[in-house]
Amino acid sequence: MINMVQFDETNKDEQFATLRKQEEEDFLQIMSGKYDIPYINLATVPIDASALEIIKEETARDAMMGPFQLTGKKVRIAIFSPIDPKTKEALSYLEGRGYIVELYLASHASLEKIWNQYKDLSGSTKSEAGLIDISGESMKNLVDHFKTLSDVQKELKNVFESKDSRNVSKIFSAILAGAIGIGASDIHIEPTENEIRLRYRMDGVLHDVGILPLSIYHLFSSRIKLLSGLKLNIGTESQDGRFSIKISDLEIEIRVSVIPSAYGEGIVMRLLNPQSLNITLEDLGMSPRLLAIMEREIQKPHGMILNTGPTGSGKTTTLYVFMKKVYSEEIKMMTIEDPIEYHLKGVSQTQVDSDKGYTFLEGLRAAVRQDPDVIMIGEIRDGETAKIAINASLTGHMVFSTLHTNTAAGTIPRLIDLGVTPKIIGSSLTVALAQRLARKLCLVCRKEDAPNAREKKIIDEVALVIKEKTGTEVQTKKIWRAVGCDKCNGTGYRGRIGIFEAILMDAKIEKLLDGIPSEREVREAAKKQETLNMREDGIEKILSGITSFDEVERTIDLEAE
Repeated sequence: MINMVQFDETNKDEQFATLRKQEEEDFLQIMSGKYDIPYINLATVPIDASALEIIKEETARDAMMGPFQLTGKKVRIAIFSPIDPKTKEALSYLEGRGYIVELYLASHASLEKIWNQYKDLSGSTKSEAGLIDISGESMKNLVDHFKTLSDVQKELKNVFESKDSRNVSKIFSAILAGAIGIGASDIHIEPTENEIRLRYRMDGVLHDVGILPLSIYHLFSSRIKLLSGLKLNIGTESQDGRFSIKISDLEIEIRVSVIPSAYGEGIVMRLLNPQSLNITLEDLGMSPRLLAIMEREIQKPHGMILNTGPTGSGKTTTLYVFMKKVYSEEIKMMTIEDPIEYHLKGVSQTQVDSDKGYTFLEGLRAAVRQDPDVIMIGEIRDGETAKIAINASLTGHMVFSTLHTNTAAGTIPRLIDLGVTPKIIGSSLTVALAQRLARKLCLVCRKEDAPNAREKKIIDEVALVIKEKTGTEVQTKKIWRAVGCDKCNGTGYRGRIGIFEAILMDAKIEKLLDGIPSEREVREAAKKQETLNMREDGIEKILSGITSFDEVERTIDLEAE
């Protein structure tokens, strides 16, 4: 009986302690409104070790405060009371050193979590938040270890089932290293009713990697938010951020998008690996005739080249390759982008910021005043930007930009729809491009085959047009199919190639600009230019064994127009 009484009393003490902690959290949420300082519970939030280094543990404890995230000179600090004199003194000290302080109200329990991290500080490596410095051999070896999707799936399964299953850092490193190792372009984390799906996008197609344990999902998402400079206490709004990961001498920028969903926040991380830009104009996949045309056109001192197509069709990458091709120390090159995807050596790049009123229009106006020779505009979205871009091309500048239309022929009607005078288009636009991306067949496992009846009908029809336009006769007896092997992660494809079409401004096209031409009229007038449209270019790549019939048909419409 005595033991039972003692047990009950002990249980009551624990209950009272838990109740007091909850009351404190509730109280701080109320005070948050009074002081207009956001409340935060750091129970599931990882602490940034580099933030702890800006202030000593003794000072932090004495001032009832704790830094928990550092991005450049911006620091997030948890405090218990904004009116405490010692807190004010410590904050003034940090601001005097140039830090931009963002305050959060937090309980004693949250502050204790920060203070307890100081004991691990001596063993950590200092790095800026927003930049994970993984220059050690261990991470490089981890990236090199992942050769196939199967390697990543096995490694993550082992981590999830091991004693490290709650080690967020280890899981985070494995997910990132796996994506980098096998060349994924995006990492998708998608909460569903019963699980958290993890998928990689490779060559434009999503592949399942594994199921992220629910037990670490919130810790994982908080870590990503911290690294990306996003707000931790907001889960009902979309947020965008970015951070960089450094492996040896390679710095990979990762763009993060967080969006609320029915079962949590969906996260997409896009990996911008500078090595993916190590391609030449010849690598894009243009036919020899189109390649010769583009090499000539991009070297002209003035004019405008517009690249069109849907999101994710490789338009911006093509423009980057054009910029690299024409780069010279004797000319000034500028870009206006949203956002800057890759940094180009010797090129002045500026990023739009709509929240501050710095749009493509304002950026272009400012760029023209900088006396550039070549200007790249990430996208023409409105009439004013289109008019200034065209004016720039008429006043001695070479302008590269993108436009959202489905075909090259749709470029002219789209510009007119934006309010551009038709007559001016003839004097400014030199080439309208359109492109898509198709996966290339794996050369290790592709299989030769004969086309079926439907495929042969389309191939024979297009082959005649190719011969008429180029004078070249293509073989029509065989095509190749995707199979799948270890080298291509079982997909049958490795890498991607562009499928292009182009319309050049010539006398026939210019004559149409006496009125307001339709897309069909532009396409008809361009038929004598001897350049292939996307349907013909796609069939030519199928017959060359570069890609498959199924893949091209997934990308463009191969049926007769």
